[in-house]
Amino acid sequence: MAIESTQKSRVWLWVGAAVVLVIVFFVARILTRDKLPVKASPAVRAELVSTISTNGVVEPVDNKEFHSPLATSVKATYVQQGDHVKAGQLLMQLDDVAARARVATAESGLRSAQASNDTIVHGGTLEERQSLSATITRDKLDLENRQRELAALKKLQTTGAASASEVQTIEQRVTLAQDTLNTDQARQQTRYSPAERDRSSAAVADAQANLLAARSVLNQTTIRAPISGTVYSIPVGHSDFVEEGKLLLEMADLKNVRVRAYFDEPEIGRLAIGQKIRIIWDAYQGREWHGHIVLVPSTISTYTTRNVGEVLVAIDDADNKLLPNTHVTVTVTTSTAPNTLTVPREALHSENGKSFVYRVMNGELTRTPVTIGTPNLTQVPIVSGLSDGDLVATGSTNGLALEEGMPVKVVR
Repeated sequence: MAIESTQKSRVWLWVGAAVVLVIVFFVARILTRDKLPVKASPAVRAELVSTISTNGVVEPVDNKEFHSPLATSVKATYVQQGDHVKAGQLLMQLDDVAARARVATAESGLRSAQASNDTIVHGGTLEERQSLSATITRDKLDLENRQRELAALKKLQTTGAASASEVQTIEQRVTLAQDTLNTDQARQQTRYSPAERDRSSAAVADAQANLLAARSVLNQTTIRAPISGTVYSIPVGHSDFVEEGKLLLEMADLKNVRVRAYFDEPEIGRLAIGQKIRIIWDAYQGREWHGHIVLVPSTISTYTTRNVGEVLVAIDDADNKLLPNTHVTVTVTTSTAPNTLTVPREALHSENGKSFVYRVMNGELTRTPVTIGTPNLTQVPIVSGLSDGDLVATGSTNGLALEEGMPVKVVR
């Protein structure tokens, strides 16, 4: 019994010793645990500016394009790309031989149509009218002769010198002469039908339109500046052959340009007319231009691989430096909130749709739920959950994840 009792005592002694060692181990680990090095930032009040950046293309508000009105060649070019020109200045001359030939053909066609119309309006050609007039004169003389003959025969009938049948025969001849005269006079007045007159008038109108078109083509072979501005594109040269419709020259007032910006579909709801725009072109380092939105998207279209809305931006300080078709970076300010409590965006965490931050309190991390507003690229507005000056961790310096209750030391 004594031996058994001694063995039990030894077992309990070993168990107690093991428990003490475990307790000492964990206490020592807690007391000697390294503190996680973290970066932290205080919650501060600042002006929160929300922006969206995208790409855009510069385009003239009033672009002037000149296209070849016919297949011809470039006779002379009087300006170079980049030249500033005045309204009315001669820019280019095309070979106009074919255009002049078209005008001559159209003028001939108009004269022919007018001559045909005159014939119909006046009841025939001069020769035809003269011939018909002579026929009507003969008809009148024949009628007068028949009428005198009838009058004389009726007198003889009263004396019995002429029979009734003779008088009737002459009366029939008078009637026939009258009908002949009436027919020829009707031919003189209504030789052509209304449909023929309409066709003739339409032919004249068509000929006039053809002549106007031919003269317009001829006028377009001489290219003059319609406004004062800058010639920024001349894709053809002296003596080059150009087909009909070929682009010859482009010019515009480069102080009156705009940007067509392409915003991704999810961002369109944050855009509004009048919002301020900052424009940057890589060709001018350190230079920026400013403008504002004048037209928001009314539809969505595909631009390269993106679904975008096209936004028109008026440039407020255009200075002839932004060239048409230039690709620029556009940044729009969608909102500005002064005196807003903010923390760095990297301090914000989310779980199950709820936002929180890790506050640094008494050397430990404390998980703190927060209510936020609309963040920008670098800052998050805090609606509730933090106070001015509260220190929040933005991340560890060694890449370890942040956890509730973890001892930390703040490093710069």
